[in-house]
Amino acid sequence: MKKPNVIIILTDDQGYGDLGCMGAADLKTPRIDALANEGVRFTSMYAASPVCSPSRAGLLTGRYPGNAGVRAILAGHRRASGLTPKVPTLAAALKKEGYATGVCGKWHLGLKPECRPNANGFDEFSGFLAGCLDYYSHIFYYGMSDGGFNPTHDLWENENEVWANGEYLTERITRKSVDFIRRHREEPFFLYVAYNAPHYPMHAPRKYLDRFPDLPRERRIMAAMLSAVDDGVGEIADTLEALGLAEDTIIYFQSDNGPSRESRNWLDGTEDLYYGGTAGGFTGHKFSLFEGGIRVPALLKWGSKIQPRVLGDACIATDIFPTVLEACGGDPTAYETDGVSILSALLGGGEPAHGCLFWELEDQTAVRRGNYKLVLNGRLEEHKAPRAPVFLADLESDPGETNNLADTEPALCEELTRLALEWREGIEETWQNEFAANYTVT
Repeated sequence: MKKPNVIIILTDDQGYGDLGCMGAADLKTPRIDALANEGVRFTSMYAASPVCSPSRAGLLTGRYPGNAGVRAILAGHRRASGLTPKVPTLAAALKKEGYATGVCGKWHLGLKPECRPNANGFDEFSGFLAGCLDYYSHIFYYGMSDGGFNPTHDLWENENEVWANGEYLTERITRKSVDFIRRHREEPFFLYVAYNAPHYPMHAPRKYLDRFPDLPRERRIMAAMLSAVDDGVGEIADTLEALGLAEDTIIYFQSDNGPSRESRNWLDGTEDLYYGGTAGGFTGHKFSLFEGGIRVPALLKWGSKIQPRVLGDACIATDIFPTVLEACGGDPTAYETDGVSILSALLGGGEPAHGCLFWELEDQTAVRRGNYKLVLNGRLEEHKAPRAPVFLADLESDPGETNNLADTEPALCEELTRLALEWREGIEETWQNEFAANYTVT
């Protein structure tokens, strides 16, 4: 039996509502929408974290980020050393199954040699190591205002720095992805396509801006950046079709977290929480454990093997590792993961076998069990006081988390609080025993 190829496409700070198939009427994402219509569209897929690095760690390792050694502890200005081979990635697991493996785009999981893609299961790396880049000069500017970093050029082919000044980064990621597919078409491959759009800085060529002449400035550039991604996804899909690989390729797409409200997106001091992006009616955004920060647009297509449908069951990005590995003939039980394989559910054989789903960021902790979700110290803005010490919502009747049930459901609130804190204690224990020494405080 032929092993399926695997392509994971990850966007950056794309909100739940920033995709046509998820309800956006002003954006144009026909190629991504087509994949959703031909496969499974998730309406309750969660990122493993509401911020970039931990979210990526969860997706690639199948573990909660703290159990993978990558946590964002923003208040203490702690910076992670990143992933190491101590925690296997999906790429490392698929290499053992005979796959060629590659990543094109954003890494953001460590700068040290042992943390880079080539040390963590990827045969090939074409992209950048930091969290964001100027889309044309490929220079990393983040942190200049607080003296953290000097401007740094950050574009690589494996361990070699390369220069491509003036090439729009989204288009470069697509070009390199297509090249990888063409070169490995005769063998099973795993390609991780990590677009940095629509993460700031907000850059888009005129040809994409011209597709949205009537949108307000902030929404127009968001639409343009996502239109460039959509064209790229379409080019990848067309390449698979042209090479006769579409039927035997799993394509999974999601965003890494909710929309950004960081002031450096627009540099004009706005207080609008969803400036440019939209959480699709949910409360919260990037950095928040309310739904808008962690519920993300997602889809999966596998030729004709998976029938088109909408899956409303709660799933989380940590499920992708065991799901893909099982689909590729590997044994998910051979790896320590927090996610579960949802392959049977995707194939129409039942519901995902989840008990509870958990998240943590700084002093925020959250748990979802069934339709109920509890958030401890949940923040709507990352540097302000929590919305409430305890917030309990019934997501079936109140997906926007507008009504706090903490006082009216005290027994349920107490039980979920206990589960959340016990899980958090386990994360802290694993962290202290296995990973804390790799962190530095600045």
